[in-house]
Amino acid sequence: MIRNELPKAMSKLPSERRVIAPPTDRGAYAHHAAVAAFRGRLYATWSSAKRNEDDCGQRVMLSVSENFEHWTDPVPLLDVSRDDPAGLVLTAGGFYAAGDTLHAYFGRYEYPAESLRENGTLRPKAEDDPGHLGTETGVVSTTDGEHWSAPRMLGLPLVPNHGPQKTRSGRLILAGGVMFPYSDDPSGVGRFEVTGIYGDAFGDARPYDDSAAVELVTRARGWDAKLICEGAFFQTDDDVIHMMLRSNGPVLWCADSFDNGASYTDPYPTGFSDDSSKFHFGRLPDGRFYAVSNPVTGGGRNPLVLSLSQDGELFDTAYILRDEPYEKHYPGMYKGGLYGYPHTLVHDGFLYTIYSKRKEAIEITRVALRDI
Repeated sequence: MIRNELPKAMSKLPSERRVIAPPTDRGAYAHHAAVAAFRGRLYATWSSAKRNEDDCGQRVMLSVSENFEHWTDPVPLLDVSRDDPAGLVLTAGGFYAAGDTLHAYFGRYEYPAESLRENGTLRPKAEDDPGHLGTETGVVSTTDGEHWSAPRMLGLPLVPNHGPQKTRSGRLILAGGVMFPYSDDPSGVGRFEVTGIYGDAFGDARPYDDSAAVELVTRARGWDAKLICEGAFFQTDDDVIHMMLRSNGPVLWCADSFDNGASYTDPYPTGFSDDSSKFHFGRLPDGRFYAVSNPVTGGGRNPLVLSLSQDGELFDTAYILRDEPYEKHYPGMYKGGLYGYPHTLVHDGFLYTIYSKRKEAIEITRVALRDI
């Protein structure tokens, strides 16, 4: 069983950090961050809404750095126009670099107009959310890092949790909440086959995967968890893919694939502790497996921790990446937790981790691999 062992006193790694986007009146909510390296620069993307999580008019932002030290002023990579439906929501879905092209993925859906609050300008509360319309994955692309293509929809009915990641064979897996489409087209924008753990939860209706769907699937499948969602995977040397899953409980769950991502077992609880947050797994150049997450239960998503494993089963080494306090500047719906939704990048001798703070500021930390 995949499990972790946290020391009673974790040491803190030497690191550098930079604020990419502080909270503003126009963007008091910021979350779902991801980072990529392309043509000698670092690229950051995230979701931004005026006040609330996944609010009407939520857009996707972009900032770029030549040297990690300085980041460009955030600009919309994708915005909601006057011609779009009032209940449209855009969510950052991560990056994938394919040769001379960088792709930025996003999810989109609409709230039914009758479910919106305050004269149709704000999202419904979770308990009043009847579901979403038109859930789909899209992508914008660049070959020079300056000019981006028009949005292209990929025909996938999900909001990505992370951008596509390669398996050992080169297959790409786009991890969602309960759907994990795969593609053998290395371009990252070719045909994806839809698979996952949703089973027959949708009956005769078209399956989809977003924040409303994961609640439906968790109930319909009868899993003994508050919520199964937000997958991130790693692959061990026996070629088994371990799709780790948030459960909103004290441990992560996992669904395994023994056929390179074509199908998955039913999810089951692991022994890897979690504080009800998103996370990211990967592998260091020296072969060790890693996880960046919030494994201290009851900590309010604090601290942000790097966990390491020699075999991908026991994560028995752990270091604090960030644990500094931060006070929320703006009120908003579902803006709990300090260090939220990390995404990582191993590049040029560093482990980069991007995350949100109180779901309103975007920050990035880097640690030299030699210090891990």
